[in-house]
Amino acid sequence: MPLARRSLGEVSNEAEREAALEALARHATSGSPVAVELLIEAIDRWAVARHAVRKVLIDESAVDEVTQDTLIAVAQTVSTLPARTTFAAWLHQMARSRAADHLRRVRAGAAAGHHSEAEQISSLVVSDPGVRALVAELPERYRDAVQLRDVERLPYPEAAVRLGRNVDTVRAHVARGRALLAGLLAKET
Repeated sequence: MPLARRSLGEVSNEAEREAALEALARHATSGSPVAVELLIEAIDRWAVARHAVRKVLIDESAVDEVTQDTLIAVAQTVSTLPARTTFAAWLHQMARSRAADHLRRVRAGAAAGHHSEAEQISSLVVSDPGVRALVAELPERYRDAVQLRDVERLPYPEAAVRLGRNVDTVRAHVARGRALLAGLLAKET
């Protein structure tokens, strides 16, 4: 897996990225947890979902939240990717849909009980011992970040200091960890 992760960093142009994402997505549809992890990492690293979300939303904190919701949705539903649909088109549609969901939540008011998927996963980590047990199944870099952020409720800067990572890396690891956790939860239901 380190070789595959290193290879993701070597992809340099848009066509190579699309081909790599398509290949990873097709492996992920077969249920490969490694392929799902690498797919989530590639989407996040290359800001593919973020780019699609930014076409709909302007507020940077909303973009962060909706991008994380999109990663979660991908991890939960990649197994349903239709064979005749390109992954890029599917992902962009999912990101736009999550952005529209966000706008509806904002209009309805968060006080009315509408929460993002990232907030729901975070809440489950805190409140459900079974979900906390699944956190232990995450790869270490994601497990530690999710543990500090969602269980210990540390702010990102404090979690970054504890982990010896920069804040943006911790944010990425929490987002990826939550997405992978959502995928594990989807498999259990």
